[in-house]
Amino acid sequence: MSDALERILHRAEMLMARIEMVLPQPLHAPDWKAGIAFRYRKRSSGHGVLEPVRHIGHMSLDDLKEIDQQKEKIQRNTLQFIEGKPANNVLLTGARGTGKSSLVKACLNTYASRGLRLIEVDKQDMTDLPDIIEVVAERAEKFIIFCDDLSFDEGEPGYKALKSILDGTVAAATANVLIYATSNRRHLLPEYMKDNLSYTHTEDGEVHPGEVIEEKISLSERFGLWVSFYPFSQDEYLHIVDQWLSALKVPQHKWEQAHPESLVWALERGSRSGRVAYQFARDFAGRLDTA
Repeated sequence: MSDALERILHRAEMLMARIEMVLPQPLHAPDWKAGIAFRYRKRSSGHGVLEPVRHIGHMSLDDLKEIDQQKEKIQRNTLQFIEGKPANNVLLTGARGTGKSSLVKACLNTYASRGLRLIEVDKQDMTDLPDIIEVVAERAEKFIIFCDDLSFDEGEPGYKALKSILDGTVAAATANVLIYATSNRRHLLPEYMKDNLSYTHTEDGEVHPGEVIEEKISLSERFGLWVSFYPFSQDEYLHIVDQWLSALKVPQHKWEQAHPESLVWALERGSRSGRVAYQFARDFAGRLDTA
């Protein structure tokens, strides 16, 4: 074989290798022993990968205060799931900073030893849900696919993909996968006044919702369990402040001193939430250490 032909073949092989790199690749299973939580990420080439989360916050169920009813519902549903009993996909909705995401993470930490695992997926990657479910379908563990702060704009492709996975696709959902999502609003698509123009009225006065409205509420209805979170009262907020001050080793005789400052802190942020209480407690504890 001539040197010229060898060079041509070598360059052709290099070109084919580059083409293969940009072609869609099947999703490969990660090292499941590398962690209890994983993130689904898209590379610049368009390939999806499941990456282990190396550092997970040490959140426990006991750390979450003033949401006992919500905690009981999520804990019960998650227990049913890991025990192989019927359980529902979950939509956690309501006020910001009230513990929606923290509750899911606390359940993961609590039940990881019993085989619970979590895969975090961004809403723009929801179109790849079938591939993710296919990778975990034969695993013995129980997987929560978690999407934080979920909402869609008109025409986003992830909306249709999630809707089909929750209920309506030809393929049955695998018994080891549930979807948990959090959102600040119950209906995950924006609603406009113009949508009401599609309402029709019969002669006897009956109102029939238009198809636009039906489409917008249909996604939320496919979650079997809705759990609502509400803004905290002042007393509830102060109780949460005390809990975080205790967790950060602030002496108890300092807690009363911290209360007026914590209320000002909440007023400046326009919210009495668990997140605001945690942020204040960190600031207060840090200032004590500095002093």
